[in-house]
Amino acid sequence: MTPEGTYPPLLTPKPVADGVWIVDGPEIGFYRMDFPTRMTAIRLASGAMWLHSPVKFSEPLLEALQAQGPIRHLVAPNWIHYAFVADWSDALPGAEVWACPGVAERAAEKGVDLRVDHVLTDEAPAPWRGEVAQIVVPGSRIHREAVFFHRPTSTLILTDLIENFEPRKLPWHIRLMTRLAGNQDPNGSMPRDMRLLFDRDALRGAVRRMIDWGPERVILAHGRWYETGGVAELRRAFAWLEP
Repeated sequence: MTPEGTYPPLLTPKPVADGVWIVDGPEIGFYRMDFPTRMTAIRLASGAMWLHSPVKFSEPLLEALQAQGPIRHLVAPNWIHYAFVADWSDALPGAEVWACPGVAERAAEKGVDLRVDHVLTDEAPAPWRGEVAQIVVPGSRIHREAVFFHRPTSTLILTDLIENFEPRKLPWHIRLMTRLAGNQDPNGSMPRDMRLLFDRDALRGAVRRMIDWGPERVILAHGRWYETGGVAELRRAFAWLEP
């Protein structure tokens, strides 16, 4: 992938809904492919800022987000999306780090010094209880991912459960790979290799809960996200789960 594969302007908060922003970051290499990255920022009712899957740290970005409210929560939502959390936590020693099960162990294996203050569960903690719902998606011992639903704006936040790479932003060989993997726009979905890691019945139950939340929009960490029609996109993306 090339810089044209990203979503400029980079490292700049972009309003999505009242109190919700996305921040598109530079690419990060994984599995011989460069992925565009995306963070979601929410201003909670308390005024505190909540950062999901932080992208590359920069002082101007820190200042821009702090202008919306003090950053109090840094979220590492799955076993892969923790790469930049340490940089943010070093800059924000007063912020709490919330990580999906398995993140701390994975970081230690990779030699990454990552502070984890809390492990995420199916129950939203006190700082965002009643405002942001969450579940840790079951069904896989390898891919553990926490998903979040911001109730006031009907916004679902996913990380890797759906990827939606746009062909026009990809070099030809990555275009072929994503088409075969099943995670290419407009038919973005869970990559086919990741599907093999899940028990379908367990994953199906989690998807039903996400659909029951009734999201209007679905923010993804990789590729084009869904600004409208969130429920329909979930049904389409997970149609492979149906018997």
